[in-house]
Amino acid sequence: MNTCTDCKFYLPVDVFKGICKLSKKEILPDDSICDKAEKVAKCKFCSQYTAEKDYLGNCMSTTLAYPDMNAAKCADFEWIRQN
Repeated sequence: MNTCTDCKFYLPVDVFKGICKLSKKEILPDDSICDKAEKVAKCKFCSQYTAEKDYLGNCMSTTLAYPDMNAAKCADFEWIRQN
């Protein structure tokens, strides 16, 4: 399930809350993603990422990576194909 923290419009204020850059409303990080959301590039959305445990995996089978790690500047990032 995707949450607000997976959206590029989520602005964290602190650990417990954030602000939606579109609606300017206070939201919780674990709220469900809305219809206007755009996914931010994260390891868990990359075809090179393989999950090993709940909060840990491998990038290209060589490097440890966290699923929520920002991958916006990663040269090897490729979006997972959606059916």
